[in-house]
Amino acid sequence: MTPPNHKTDAGTEDNEKFIKITFNAFSFLQKKLNKNGFDYYNVTQKIPRGSTINDLLARLKLQQKDVEGVFLNGLIKPFDTVIQDGDRLGLLPPGTPGPYRVMLGIVKGDKTK
Repeated sequence: MTPPNHKTDAGTEDNEKFIKITFNAFSFLQKKLNKNGFDYYNVTQKIPRGSTINDLLARLKLQQKDVEGVFLNGLIKPFDTVIQDGDRLGLLPPGTPGPYRVMLGIVKGDKTK
């Protein structure tokens, strides 16, 4: 007979508490992450289940002002979005050049023109 608190599969409990994600950081965020002791290219990391993008930034010692936009599985998402197991994220710093910033919704376009 198995005791009531006995863990038969230690990995199962870990899988219930954590998820695995992959992220990339671009431009000057790479230097900032490197300075903070983190890799920045195709990084696979376990984070607590229920974590938001803001939570991930805090784990990486980044502030929200350091990141202008976040791609989550190819789509721009708000910082309070909950990250799911297997998600892929791309972190973009402020001022990344290109008109696509407006098209993707990272910044609002000038509607006066």
